[in-house]
Amino acid sequence: MPSLEADYVIVGAGSAGCVIANRLSADPSVRVVLLEAGTRDWNPWIHIPVGYFKTMHNPSVDWCFHTEKDDGIAGRSLAWPRGKVLGGSSSLNGLLYVRGQREDYDRWRQMGNTGWAWDDVLPLFKRAEDQERGGDEHHGVGGPLSVSNMRLSRPICDAWVEAAQAAGYSYNEDYNGAEQEGVSYFQLTTKNGRRCSAAVAYLHPVRGRPNLTIVTQAHSAKVLFRDKRASGVEYTDGFGDTQVACANAEVIVAAGAIGSPQLMMLSGIGDGGHLAKHGIETLVDRPSVGKNLQDHLQARLVYKCNEPTLNDEVRSLFDQAKIALRYAVSRTGPMTMAASLATAFLRTRPEVATPDIQFHIQPWSADSPGEGVHPFSAFTASVCQLRPESRGEIRLKSADHREHPAIHPNYLATEMDQQTIVDGVKVARTVADYAPLKEKISEEFRPGKDAQTDADLLQWVRDTATTIYHPTGTCRMGPDDDAVVDPRLRVRGVDGLRIADCSIMPEIVSGNTNAPAIMIGEKASDMIIEDRRAFH
Repeated sequence: MPSLEADYVIVGAGSAGCVIANRLSADPSVRVVLLEAGTRDWNPWIHIPVGYFKTMHNPSVDWCFHTEKDDGIAGRSLAWPRGKVLGGSSSLNGLLYVRGQREDYDRWRQMGNTGWAWDDVLPLFKRAEDQERGGDEHHGVGGPLSVSNMRLSRPICDAWVEAAQAAGYSYNEDYNGAEQEGVSYFQLTTKNGRRCSAAVAYLHPVRGRPNLTIVTQAHSAKVLFRDKRASGVEYTDGFGDTQVACANAEVIVAAGAIGSPQLMMLSGIGDGGHLAKHGIETLVDRPSVGKNLQDHLQARLVYKCNEPTLNDEVRSLFDQAKIALRYAVSRTGPMTMAASLATAFLRTRPEVATPDIQFHIQPWSADSPGEGVHPFSAFTASVCQLRPESRGEIRLKSADHREHPAIHPNYLATEMDQQTIVDGVKVARTVADYAPLKEKISEEFRPGKDAQTDADLLQWVRDTATTIYHPTGTCRMGPDDDAVVDPRLRVRGVDGLRIADCSIMPEIVSGNTNAPAIMIGEKASDMIIEDRRAFH
């Protein structure tokens, strides 16, 4: 069987995997193999910020996962886009740079995860960052990841920001600074009007290193073990042939909150009874693998407007051609648009210690990014609960690594989650009732005037809400024996194997997950290098 050989084999060239490949291969004496199931990031739409309209739900770059039918959302199945390309989901996402709250990471530390408090991870966020606004106690410059301000504004979003302040919410220039709470504009992972994915930031500059081998169309089938020590990864190549990448030091799995638990189970690490049903021999009986799944569910309120919005700007081919020309000439205009322009991190009630809802304000409206905009002037006020209590799980459907696993989100399973999302919808309605936004709205299109009671609003959420693309937690980090990885991200029960991606989060962070994923890659890299030095 043909094989590659390296010190470190990394599974997944997503947000964390790209970071780890860069940092480990900086030592020329260390050989690194990076396996990516998808292709090179050649699709030009990846690098144009608004290209997520073209890449999401595109099977050439998206895994195109779908959840199982979920009782919490009226028995619906949701599309769960995940990047299947160099850069992973950072090549498809909405480009929004959000770290979360200081309290998120301090809570991880209080759970026993030494080294993961805010004061521990802030230097890693800063090291990764090249902040357009400049460096200070909260931000870094000179790092691989470009973080920029908006290059686009729209009156309807500005009106929302003003109305939110009129409703009593404070303006916050930097939600990634001292405090998250308030109304603001998003910071973006872009540079000069182009997407700065993890591949652009961390892989492209170093892909010529002789000690770094990047293998695309390499779909990992299982981690291989010798006496309970990870010795390599078996994968199928682009021709469907079985190959092996041997690891002399460690295997690092960075396949994401869906791929990482699936690979663990396929490798014999998981609930022994569940593995036996699929004919997989149990190496480590760890029922927590695939459990603790968390995601942010968004309720998308749509308001029809009595003045043009982006819906009108993109309706004709002539208008689209003008937008494309502007982007080609100046790297400005609607093609530089992230998934949302304005945001707010707010509390649904005074006794909540920190913001428990987040808004994504978009100067357009659509049923989904891939389906095109509505045929009328409108904007979207999406609201999500930041810290859901509900927990789902990932389960195998078969022992075939090519078959997608079963995704059970278990949305809105607790009374707190139900009440918080309903309260979030009420906050959106409150803001919409203040000037200068109120004068621009002709009608609440969704949920509409017929939905008035809490029961009405909850049912509307169940019928229409969708993911905001933040699956986390399925290979939980913790000091306890039931945790999948320890605080140094080592998989419990075996040697030479780590997991480094959003699956390790014990609790989801209060915001978008790409910046934390990159931080996890930085943190994992430091720990791997420290352990290598200690060993040698």
